[in-house]
Amino acid sequence: MTWPSSLELIAFVVTAANVWLTVKENIWCWPTGIVSVVLYAIVFYDAKFYSSAALHVTATPKRWWPPLLLLCIVLTYAIGRFTTMFGASLPYWDAGIAAVSIVAQWMMAKKLLENWTLWIIVNIVSIGAYAAGRIYLTSLLYAILLVMAWRGYVEWKRSLRSASV
Repeated sequence: MTWPSSLELIAFVVTAANVWLTVKENIWCWPTGIVSVVLYAIVFYDAKFYSSAALHVTATPKRWWPPLLLLCIVLTYAIGRFTTMFGASLPYWDAGIAAVSIVAQWMMAKKLLENWTLWIIVNIVSIGAYAAGRIYLTSLLYAILLVMAWRGYVEWKRSLRSASV
């Protein structure tokens, strides 16, 4: 048995914290998740688990955009129509936020760079929708998330560029 390296120990702690924060629905799950992925990519590479290390950022294939956008539209309509029956506030705006978030989350899991573009759109729409709904602190949260989404896009784009070289 070998003892874990310092890097593996740090990756373990950060990943455990990330999962805990995700379970608690804490916003800090996003930055710890990014750090976790980077650290474990290095750990896996060093340990010669190349398939695990190869989970890297890729661009969304152009042919995927039409079905993804259609899915956003269909989900927005279906969710909006359903929530209208319950007197939802801004039902189609709210449904659009949810629909695009679902697609963005799937894209994030696939490590597709453009997931951040969808998160940026979600955050911009959310800021306005939540301010209109008078939940101002939540609107502020989405302004912060907007900055984080932009940062995520910049970081992942840099990662994609360095992987392409």
